[in-house]
Amino acid sequence: MDTEGHSLPSASCGDGRKRRVCYYYDPGIANVDYGADHNMVPRRVAMAHALVEKYGLLADMERLRVRPATEAELRAFHDDAYVRLLRDITPDAYHDGDLRDRARACRVGVPDPNEPEAGGAGAYIYDNPVIDGLWDYCLRYAGGSLAAARALVDGSSDIAINWSGGMHHACRGKASGFCYVNDIVLAIQELLKHFERVLYVDIDVHHGDGVEAHFKRESRVMTVSFHLYDIDRRGDKFFPGTGKAEDVGEGDGKYYTLNVPMKAGMDDERYQQLFRPIMDEVMEKFAPDAVVLQCGADSLYGDRLGEFRLSVKGHAGCVSYLRSFNVPLLLLGGGGYTVNHVASCWCYETAVAVGKEKEISDEIPFHGYEHYYKDQGYKLHFTVPKKNGNKKDDLIDKIKQDALMNLAMLKPPPTTVGEHRPSKRHAINVKAHYDQNQDKKAKKYRCRREDDDPMERLHRLCGEADRYNFFTELGKRKMSGLVNTTPSDSK
Repeated sequence: MDTEGHSLPSASCGDGRKRRVCYYYDPGIANVDYGADHNMVPRRVAMAHALVEKYGLLADMERLRVRPATEAELRAFHDDAYVRLLRDITPDAYHDGDLRDRARACRVGVPDPNEPEAGGAGAYIYDNPVIDGLWDYCLRYAGGSLAAARALVDGSSDIAINWSGGMHHACRGKASGFCYVNDIVLAIQELLKHFERVLYVDIDVHHGDGVEAHFKRESRVMTVSFHLYDIDRRGDKFFPGTGKAEDVGEGDGKYYTLNVPMKAGMDDERYQQLFRPIMDEVMEKFAPDAVVLQCGADSLYGDRLGEFRLSVKGHAGCVSYLRSFNVPLLLLGGGGYTVNHVASCWCYETAVAVGKEKEISDEIPFHGYEHYYKDQGYKLHFTVPKKNGNKKDDLIDKIKQDALMNLAMLKPPPTTVGEHRPSKRHAINVKAHYDQNQDKKAKKYRCRREDDDPMERLHRLCGEADRYNFFTELGKRKMSGLVNTTPSDSK
């Protein structure tokens, strides 16, 4: 990780590397199921957490207390009618005609056989299915981002992490792109209660349209999105089809919106040729008091939906670079549909946050999910095949120049207005944010039963000897007809 240039001693650590990092993980999110054929798999967050725990990174962070958001907190951004829909809708209730119509108007539903699957209304509705526990899921991931934002507001942490957040497509009154509630908007609104200027940066392969739309007239929030803006594999506009370089905000927020649209195939080198000089200029001209980074992992090579070629280290380079400015930093998840790549990435970026990325092994440890990493050779850093061609091309120069020209139009940062800031930070109960289940002296986290992942628990119970052979032998016996697949009468 680079520490030159912008790295400054942290208030808590004088070496320019370590930061006070807090971490949010809610095990209830792992069991959410979008459906067997859906690309979104929330268990990827549990997989990332299992790696974080096994690499010993929990000892370097404060755990935030699990606290789902409240209905009132969601209404700070979302329409009342839409919030009520999310609260009331269930797979069974969806069959009610009135509720079904309301849901479909808000882009929530199940596929309709009478509508075309590709490009029709049914396509975007299926993106956001009516699933069991939908309301609870929305409250949980939004609560994580709010808790992380509050930890930055009260000054008790330098970096806050919620990998279950980052749902950047959700709009005020409708779902979009697998996102029901926009936790990012809620978190930024929370940060604005203390910080004068908040910078939002999005490295998901998809444009951060929902966040941009809400803040496009706002001068206290700057949004920067690095995304694919191209024709997808099916010949359609890549979702969501927004985010042109010419989209720069409106009214008082003009030029506080910056879009960096890219073509398919972006690799580490070319991505950083854009990211670093552009973000250098953004940090200098906007001078944010806090930064929110949406770390969507669908920009990684091999993603089921994305079409970029970033490695784990290339993706994490963005985290590392923004960390080096020593500004309060909120790290959120987002897209990412090849789940083993996602988990590898967010684990490594957690290590970057605490300054230990050079200390963790590339070998995936045994932890219950290790079989998911077979295709990447049980390595944390999967291989990205080399691609022939000139790394420095005219298109990169054009994209960069367009972005820098828009930044040249950015007005000086707005002056501090007293009423934007609370008069007393200590009005916040800092201790209420953190989980008291951590043994700081022993440098370990006492695992609670509800926090214990079933895969990890099974892994421990099976033991070292059975880890390699138990499921293989069971599969062989079943294939041979030796395993009784019906319930046995014997106890």
